[in-house]
Formats: sequence, C-alpha cells, structure tokens
Amino acid sequence: MTTTLRVILDQIVAPVPGPLGRYTHDLAQAIVAATPRDCEVEGIISASPPDDHDRVLTEIPGLAGLYKTTLARRELAGAWQLGLTTSPGPGMIHAPSLFAPLRKHDRTVDGSQVVVTVHDVLAWTHPEALSTTTVAWQKGMLKRARRHADAIVVPTHALAERLADIADFGDRVRVIGTAPRDGLTIGADAPIRAARLGLPPEYLAVPGTLEPRKGLADVLAALGRRGVPEIPVVVLGPESWGDQHLVTVAEESGIAPNRITRLDELDAPDLAVVLAGATAFIAPSHDEGSGTAIIEAFSLATPVIHSDAAAHLEVSAGAGLAVPVGVGDGYGDRLAAAITSIVTDARLAERLAIAGSDRSRAFSWRDSAERVWQLHADL
Repeated sequence: MTTTLRVILDQIVAPVPGPLGRYTHDLAQAIVAATPRDCEVEGIISASPPDDHDRVLTEIPGLAGLYKTTLARRELAGAWQLGLTTSPGPGMIHAPSLFAPLRKHDRTVDGSQVVVTVHDVLAWTHPEALSTTTVAWQKGMLKRARRHADAIVVPTHALAERLADIADFGDRVRVIGTAPRDGLTIGADAPIRAARLGLPPEYLAVPGTLEPRKGLADVLAALGRRGVPEIPVVVLGPESWGDQHLVTVAEESGIAPNRITRLDELDAPDLAVVLAGATAFIAPSHDEGSGTAIIEAFSLATPVIHSDAAAHLEVSAGAGLAVPVGVGDGYGDRLAAAITSIVTDARLAERLAIAGSDRSRAFSWRDSAERVWQLHADL
C-alpha cells in the first residue's frame, strides 16, 4: 500500500511568490527527493490557469499528481479561514504556511493529518507591517490551527518560544530549519554577473527595507559615523518604504549617493555573486523568525555581522559577529564599531568567513525534508 503526502504548493504560482514561494519550492523539491519507500508526494494548488499547473509540475519534478481545488486562491483563502474546505479528502497534508484546509478530523480513524508552518508572528508583534486583511487572516488561521492542526512547524526555537506566548500548542510545535535557496552557487560567469550588476570592488551587503524594525536605517546611520571606513553599500531591497527613500535617508546619514547600489528581486546566481563578493554581510533586523539570510551568507563564506535577535543568535551559534540592538541610538554606534572592525581587520574577517562556512553545513533542505517525513510518520 502506498502512503501519499500532499503538499500545498500554491505559493509557487502566487502573483508575488516572495520568500515563502522560495521556501515552498525548495522544501517541496527536497521532500520529493527524500520520499521513503512505498510513499509518494502529490501537490495541491488553487484553481488556476493550465500554465500554472504545468509550471508546478516542471519546477517540482517527481510529483505523483497535482490536485487543483475548485476555488481560486483568494476565494480559497477565505473559505479555509471559515473552515469551508476543498481538498482531495482524507490523508496527510503538509502546508508550508498557514494556508491549509484546517478542519475537525481524527487521524486515528482514517490517517488524516494536517501540518502547518508559521514563519513569523508579525500579525501580533508588528501589525503595522502588514495589511489589516492579512493581520485578520493570519490571526484567524492560527486560531484554526490551534484547534485542528496536528503539528505546527517553525524554523527556529526562538520563534517557537514567541509562538508559545501567543497560543498554547502544547507539544505539537516542531522546529525544522531552513537552508540556502536552490541555485545559490558561484558559476564560471560570476565576473560577468558582477559587472552587469555594477558591483564595486569592495562593499557591504545589507538586506531589508527602511521599515524601522528591519535595521537598514541603523546601518546607514552607522556608516555615517565619523571614523567609519567609507566603504560602498549594496542594499538588497526596495527603493522606498512609505514616504522614505533610500538615497534620501543615506544622504541624511552623511553617505554620498554614489556609495549606494540598490538591487532587488535577484535570481539565485546573481545573489550568490553579490554575497560572495561582499566584504561583509550585515543582518541588522531587530526582529527575525528564521535567519535564512544569515545561512545563505554563511554558505558562501562571507563574514556576517548580525543583530542579537534571538533567531539570529540561534542560527549563527557564534559564527557571526553579534551586535546588541538595545534601546535608543546606541545600536548605530555598536554597528559602526563592528563594521569598522571587520573592514580593517583581515584576520577577523577571515576567521568569521571560516566559522560561517563551517556553520552553514548544519543546514540543508535534505535534512529539513527528512524531518518533515519523520514528523508525519510520528503522527
């Protein structure tokens, strides 16, 4: 008898797949590759054009089937929030997010399981970062998960602790980490890519937006401090946040516009070139759930400076240079000192590069996939 695990793959063909789409894609590929004997993997997507159906089958080879619901994505999200489900029926379902058919069931009767994934708790901690509709949907789906999910996956123990402050899931929470995105490797065309992207010979790479919790403004403020090396900065993110614009904020911090290069929506090979060529990668976010960006920089042997957000400390495990966020303006001063130390101390940079490379080996999608299979087997 064949056991089927159904994975919800709809985010892959969402209008804006984003980080969740990459997570869904990479985890699904690994789940298929790690399929145990006498098991198979099927996909679930919302009603969508044939091209989307074909795209999923192409990007996730090895699926035994792809079930398409009767509702389009928007309508399906609303239906699942109300507990009105459309799915292939009983069986094991793994959702890479809270987007799942959560309903009353008894897995001891027909083997039905529903496992969901929580990547952050922004709806509770930073609701201003999300639309009111998204906040309501996430809160509603977490309530349904508390009642009906057989397990809840989170990427870090730090997030598990924060989730416990919001809802009591007992022993149903499982920590299954992330890994570098598929294709994040350096190829023979790296110099060509670097030239096309306009990368300077030396630079710092910083992800994020000007939203205060992301810490990008703190980095810009640090770079404008007296005595900090005037190294260029490659910002991996959008040009503006609200009415704030990157170049304007940089100038207000004392940074000349020609020191700023902004890149966004890079494919994996381009991002690999940016990360590998950076003097240091800075992860300044005040609040983080997974720390995936740090893992990606580690995998390319790039020295990392990161905030002391609990998820960062957990993922880094001492392989990066941690900077306490604290309160007030002191964070900028501490970032300035950390940046100066790495830029001016080649031995420190080399030591961090080696430590990060070693640490990156603790994370792989194969390991994550095997943990997913084990979780469903345990249930």
